[in-house]
Amino acid sequence: MTRPLPSSLLQERRAIRTLTLPGLIRLVTEIDDNGPISHRRGSLLGAFGDLTPGQLRHAIDTARDLGLVHADEQAADRYRLTASGEDLAEVYDTAARWARSHQFPSATSDFVTRVQHTFQLQGSEPTGARRQSAPQEALSEWLKAHPRVLHQAGDRSSGTAEESGLAA
Repeated sequence: MTRPLPSSLLQERRAIRTLTLPGLIRLVTEIDDNGPISHRRGSLLGAFGDLTPGQLRHAIDTARDLGLVHADEQAADRYRLTASGEDLAEVYDTAARWARSHQFPSATSDFVTRVQHTFQLQGSEPTGARRQSAPQEALSEWLKAHPRVLHQAGDRSSGTAEESGLAA
């Protein structure tokens, strides 16, 4: 007989599942790498041409709900990262660098896949099971600093059918 997981671990796993949505990773890192997305016609679709409109809308809605992106329909910069979003972009970079140096999950994995698999390591092991890697520590610290995400991601977890699974 298995014991149920503590609610805090379940919340963390839901948050990790949300934070590993391919569109969300892409949105946060695109804005971090290239600056705010403007109102220029086609700038949003141009930056994310390989995402369906549904995936892109889901990523934007999720980022707004989690407080990662500030969206202003009237400003010249339509979408820009909040301080929380900037911090998450650093965590994504840390995870991708670690995965690349460890060829995880493979030597030819892309950025999104590296981040997803590295974050999923965090969610697969009970806290304190072993010494955490640098990206696991960075993610844990980020989640502690942004507890709202744990609760918001739990609320959104039932609505992630629009964009789920690992990157192709």
